[in-house]
Amino acid sequence: MLAYKKTPPELWSGRASEQKLYLHEKVHCSAIDKIEIAENQKTIALIGYACDEGVKRNQGRIGAVNGPDAIRQSLGKFPNHLADDIELLDCGTILCRAGKMEQAQEDLSQTIAQLLSLNTFPIVLGGGHDIAFGHYQGIKKHLGNKKIGIINFDAHFDLRLNTSGNTSGTPFYQIAQECQKEGAVFNYMCLGIRRDANDKIVFETADSLNVKYLETAHFNMHYLEHVQLILMQFIEDVDYVYTTIDLDGFSSAYAPGVSAPSPMGFAPNIVLESLRVIMDSKKLISLDIAEMNPTYDSDGQTAKLAASLVHYVMHHK
Repeated sequence: MLAYKKTPPELWSGRASEQKLYLHEKVHCSAIDKIEIAENQKTIALIGYACDEGVKRNQGRIGAVNGPDAIRQSLGKFPNHLADDIELLDCGTILCRAGKMEQAQEDLSQTIAQLLSLNTFPIVLGGGHDIAFGHYQGIKKHLGNKKIGIINFDAHFDLRLNTSGNTSGTPFYQIAQECQKEGAVFNYMCLGIRRDANDKIVFETADSLNVKYLETAHFNMHYLEHVQLILMQFIEDVDYVYTTIDLDGFSSAYAPGVSAPSPMGFAPNIVLESLRVIMDSKKLISLDIAEMNPTYDSDGQTAKLAASLVHYVMHHK
């Protein structure tokens, strides 16, 4: 049985208006098994992933289990510029009970496949970066043999070997292993990689798996044209794009509330410009935000950053 909770509508709040000027007035909370979507209805479906078991196993700062609701509470206060014919659904939150992260990932996988079958655009709110394995598996279930490109904005490859178990640091290695079993190409690009955040073995793993990546020194507005070019080249070779944004890739000046903070991360502007390229391709099928940790946030700054990223994608998709 799905470990899950429906979002209480009162979680969404903000300034009141009579014209649905704010997202808390636009959103509809629905149980995952009660979703009804009219034919040809454009729908954005938010789903939470309340799990930081992978972070705990990876020796990070726990607290991301509360990330989904923190993002919701911030997002609700944002202005609504969505067209009247676009539906915004909050489909609740996948839970991790008794440390059973793999079950939470499977529950997320089933939910993503269901949401995609309903022709929605899913945005998943995390939660540790173990979110990526479940999210990808759900997309794979829906698309079958289509070529899926993964674009990860992150300081870390999250390609650690899982010989000692799965963590928030292993999801893309797990995906690579699944691709190998199926004889499929592992199409993975990581933007914002830092030498001080990945050990030598992880870099060797990335190279052996033919991972495309840009280090932080070249992932900034000074190299915008180069960033845009490599993104377009990567996207051209795949059928669909799954995008995942790890908030710990940002400098802690922008995102203090994460599991692994660092002042040496990237800035929001280069991520927004990159997202524009991805969305302009019309290949973006799903997106998630990982590692939101309200326990260590300052004045809701990280939650606002996460909400701003979601707001940007919703209004440019």
